Amino acid sequence: MNICDIFIHYSSIHFNMVTDLAKMIDHSILHPTVRDKDLESECRVASRYDVASVCVKPYMVQRAAELLKGTDVSVGCVIGFPAGNSTIEVKVFETVVACSDGAVEIDMVINIGKALSGDWDYIKHEIDSVAGACHKNDAIIKVIFETDYITRVEDKIRLCEICTRAGADYVKTSSGYGFVKDRDGRYYYNGATIADLELMRKHSGQQVKVKAAGGIRTLDQLLAVREAGCSRCGATATAAIMEEAIKRFG
Repeated sequence: MNICDIFIHYSSIHFNMVTDLAKMIDHSILHPTVRDKDLESECRVASRYDVASVCVKPYMVQRAAELLKGTDVSVGCVIGFPAGNSTIEVKVFETVVACSDGAVEIDMVINIGKALSGDWDYIKHEIDSVAGACHKNDAIIKVIFETDYITRVEDKIRLCEICTRAGADYVKTSSGYGFVKDRDGRYYYNGATIADLELMRKHSGQQVKVKAAGGIRTLDQLLAVREAGCSRCGATATAAIMEEAIKRFG
């Protein structure tokens, strides 16, 4: 192999690394203050870096699909977001409407109170119902545990097992908005942790992928969750992460 071949070989490796990292990112456009003009600018960010998808609020799906038409960026939508309190019927309805508007990925928050109560029959029915609606409409489903609330290891393992049996495509740590009120009245938030990601990877079926969400803001954090077994990662700091990836690898 001559010097030119070596250069091309390693350039290709670095290009593939940047591309692979981009295709891990679900660019999150979910903050309550996001406006229509913000959606347009954020979809341009997603298109510029050719990420896996945008994750938007239900009423924005149709416009996001229009903005990203002709790109390789998918449109995802949150369901029962952020607290998971909608009835099963409402979550199914939201799913069907989102899919008809152009969503091909659905991120659903489970009923957190039911999980904390140990009502696993309800949780199973909920996940089965939404997963069925997704797959009937050729969409994938990511099930959000909200690990800042679901803290017991045995509960996380049970959720992984239920999601596996239901045919979920992804298990996901967090919504990004699971803030916990401490005794002093202040709110804190952990989001995705390596320990939770490794646990979810270990206890989910081989066909179920893992998505990290909440607190992933740097390239090093993205690389860390990748190492922990994640295939996707929710992010708002997409531009900063990808610029650092290009600088380091590209």
